[in-house]
Amino acid sequence: MTISVNIRQVVGPEDAARRNTQGLRDGFVIEELFRPGEISLTYSHLDRMIVGGVSPVADALTIDRVAETGTDHFLDRREVALINIGGPGTVSVGGTDHALGFQEALYVGMGGGELAFRSTDPAKPALFYLLSAPAHRKCPTVLITRDMAKKVVLGSAEESNARTINQYVHPEVCESCQLLVGLTMFEPGSVWNTMPAHVHDRRMEVYLYFGMQETTRIFHFMGEPGETRHLVLKNHEAVLSPGWSIHSGAGTGRYAFIWAMAGDNMSFTDMDKVPMEALR
Repeated sequence: MTISVNIRQVVGPEDAARRNTQGLRDGFVIEELFRPGEISLTYSHLDRMIVGGVSPVADALTIDRVAETGTDHFLDRREVALINIGGPGTVSVGGTDHALGFQEALYVGMGGGELAFRSTDPAKPALFYLLSAPAHRKCPTVLITRDMAKKVVLGSAEESNARTINQYVHPEVCESCQLLVGLTMFEPGSVWNTMPAHVHDRRMEVYLYFGMQETTRIFHFMGEPGETRHLVLKNHEAVLSPGWSIHSGAGTGRYAFIWAMAGDNMSFTDMDKVPMEALR
């Protein structure tokens, strides 16, 4: 079994402002995350976050050693969060099985051991979205359902951004070393996410857009507040967000997204808000 790993170097704001559409996509967009029967990882030098898609079908897929981390085992100096956005499946952590249904999550601390992924029904395969950051201490493995998540209701129908933020890996829900992970759901008719915009130079972030129809598209906005750019994303595409960049978007139809952060602190509310008049 081959684990494919794509390396993404850090892109600065001046470089990003000069790139064309393909250049921006090469630096920030992660395509084809979920390939049947494969493990696809992207290693970003933004806080050394690894973003991945694991798509088991008939056979189990395993992650034990990833050469790009330079350690004997993947979780020797890392923690990982997994969210299943497909059919039911099982994740084995060091030989212990954990069943994950749709939109259920699993946090695995540093030193957790080998990870093995299986789909309960190959005709309805699981889609495990993987997020991993360096760790310096071990935290317990925790299975997190959507009912367990801390819920934050924001926005309004009038502003087209009424949404519920489900905080999965969060200090009030699940202990972690530096990962913060959650899932944002929208009320019918609301299309804008993370607007008004903000930045947080203490932490990077990554979004995965999902739950979209084949023809639905997200217009994702990035860049410094006074030098914004946009990317057009489809279902199951992820986008990396450096600390200097805004990360907002609007959809042409119903969608949801998973966000994850790594960096200096674990304060979800630590953000520098950008006034609307500052956006260009």
